[in-house]
Amino acid sequence: MNHKQQVYISKKMSYALRHNPAKYGLELAADGSVELSRFLKAMNGMHHFDPPLTEAIIREVMAGADKQRFAVEDGRIRALYGHSIPGNVTHREAEPPSVLYHGTSRKAMESILRLGLLPMGRQYVHLSADVETARQVGARRDCRPVILTVDAARAAENGVRFYVGNDKVWLAAEIPPRYLSETSPGTKP
Repeated sequence: MNHKQQVYISKKMSYALRHNPAKYGLELAADGSVELSRFLKAMNGMHHFDPPLTEAIIREVMAGADKQRFAVEDGRIRALYGHSIPGNVTHREAEPPSVLYHGTSRKAMESILRLGLLPMGRQYVHLSADVETARQVGARRDCRPVILTVDAARAAENGVRFYVGNDKVWLAAEIPPRYLSETSPGTKP
């Protein structure tokens, strides 16, 4: 399967598992998972993939992705982060690294400095474990993104809860502005 096909399938999986499971007749469990067999039946019924989507194809898509977006465990599949469906998908709470990062557009900075980082249509704020990942995320909306450093250790000490998205993505309900500072250009993780 070529890269373009993998991206197409990944986008369809994201839509079904993050944004509109009801369109596919799927009901997600509290952790955002659904039985893999039901997911495959729903996806193949909606999109008529050629060849039909299988667990092996899903695993190939996951292996070829630039980011770890999905997990297949114990006969179930789930998106690891990025949900916009009502309610909150449960994630494992954990102590974050002392510093995390967030890439954003220059246009959003005034609001962020005033209000902090908010989920903006998602269930959680997405934070990156390293500067380069934050830069890639921010570059989706701005060719010269602003990289914010999040004082995650101090935020956690003061009651902000952090959750594991995957090895490069951390989640939080919101990050107040007092825990944010602009990262100097050229900063390395």
